[in-house]
Amino acid sequence: MSTSVVLPALGESVTEGTVTRWLKQVGDTVEVDEPLLEVSTDKVDTEIPSPVSGVLEAIFADEDETIEVGAQLAIVGDGSGSAAAPAAPAAEPAAAPEAPAAEAAPEAPAAAPAASGDATDVTLPELGESVTEGTVTRWLKQVGDTIEVDEPLLEISTDKVDTEVPSPVAGTVLELLAAEDDTVEIGAVLARIGSGAPAAAPAPAAAPAAPAPAAAAPEAPAAEAQAPAAAPAAPAQAPAPQAAPAAPAAAPAAPAPTEATGKTYVTPLVRKIAAQNGVDLATVTGTGVGGRIRKEDVLAAAKSTPAAAPTAPAAAAPAAAPSTVLETSPLRGTTQPMSRLRKVVASRAVESLNTTAQLTTVVEVDVTKLSQFRDQYKNDFLAKTGQKLSFLSFFSLAAVEALKAYPIINSTVDGDNIVYPDHENLSIAVDTPKGLYTPVLRDASSKSIAEIAAGIADLAARTRDSKLKPDDLAGGTFTITNTGSRGALFDTPLVFLPQSAILGTGIVYKRPGVTKVDGVDAIGVRSYVYLALSYDHRTIDGADAARYLSAVKNRLEEANFAANLGM
Repeated sequence: MSTSVVLPALGESVTEGTVTRWLKQVGDTVEVDEPLLEVSTDKVDTEIPSPVSGVLEAIFADEDETIEVGAQLAIVGDGSGSAAAPAAPAAEPAAAPEAPAAEAAPEAPAAAPAASGDATDVTLPELGESVTEGTVTRWLKQVGDTIEVDEPLLEISTDKVDTEVPSPVAGTVLELLAAEDDTVEIGAVLARIGSGAPAAAPAPAAAPAAPAPAAAAPEAPAAEAQAPAAAPAAPAQAPAPQAAPAAPAAAPAAPAPTEATGKTYVTPLVRKIAAQNGVDLATVTGTGVGGRIRKEDVLAAAKSTPAAAPTAPAAAAPAAAPSTVLETSPLRGTTQPMSRLRKVVASRAVESLNTTAQLTTVVEVDVTKLSQFRDQYKNDFLAKTGQKLSFLSFFSLAAVEALKAYPIINSTVDGDNIVYPDHENLSIAVDTPKGLYTPVLRDASSKSIAEIAAGIADLAARTRDSKLKPDDLAGGTFTITNTGSRGALFDTPLVFLPQSAILGTGIVYKRPGVTKVDGVDAIGVRSYVYLALSYDHRTIDGADAARYLSAVKNRLEEANFAANLGM
């Protein structure tokens, strides 16, 4: 008995993954839960284990191939499936005497699999937590059209997101199994894609060698097993109109886009990273299967290639070149599709604004004393903990401490009830080239400043290296976003459900301010920061927000953190 291995759900909003490495090959034995392959997504890199013990009979996804959640990766059985392949050649001699022309035999297999033998089902992938169905809004390809790996096949609309469903393989659209405006369940088959157009299948049978293909047609399964051996002979036969469809059939993976278009296919994510780093993809040599350009290739090219764009303005006006010349973005004048992450963020943002009543309260905090305290301890802190003593660590500690005194800020709404958690899980907003992520620092109110600093550094590093696990993004009760790290004075951050509040911290800046000197007001150079609390006014009143912010303000201005350093 054979068991299919499919790509499992890998976290909320994750709809696809890329096969980075197969750990087992066809014919290898595998145990239950033994890793079969490694998969990379935009949120996590992980291993896919075998659901059963047995023999790996078939592999349906190449390394570097991007596939949808729920798509079939492999088959594990008792070995009988993989044993069928060697048995197939035995059937070929039986067919050989029936075909007087030896050259006609290779042509029949090229046509037969195109119609059905190598068809791949395209299913509706998981599109987010609690989403069980979607509506086909538009087919982007029709029966007979050719399609590349990851090229959009159709558009799907759900109650949470509108998205495109890409093709998992390169080939020809053989069947469309859902009409526009049809509502289909998650996992339902939407279309079938093979290596040749179904309309072209009868054509080889009607060619000059009609009797030979007709006799060979019933032997399609045996002929299919012989296709790799017959492929080298195909170019020598020279029927150009019939040989062309055979090329994609022999190589449906990465080389197919290369041959058809003259350039290697590049995923939207890689194109975005290249655009953000100013890398010309035409100059990048891909290290993936079939020469596919991977994100690692783009990042390596970005590091090794010096920025050349600023030299043109400098050459044009060397005498008056400003010190802050901005490089023109390659995105200027272009139209780019939104990434799936951006679509999810957009949908959640609109849902949050449509569901909650949000407003923002801002306070100004004098952090001059805190700045002096930080300068006093930062060298020892770095030497003993290996972490930088940043303002964000102080802001985070003060924020979660105040949540314990004012739990309404840390609450969630459940119907007509208000839920007050017994813990403070701090979501940290992390900016990455792919978009904004909010990994969670758990039980933050019980941690020292050293533990908070280490936790934030770890989450930020794993976020940017795409090494987060799905659980790292779940369970947050309150969010802090440090927009001051990019120079912003303050902002009005957006609350994301199910949380009720988010704290934005601005840049720490100096300006003249009033202070007490020997009990007398005086003007001096002071350090300030703005703290902006956005909250859901359905349950949190302005007075609640003011009391919470005042507590955070007083804690920071007092700057008595010696006992909390944790060195």
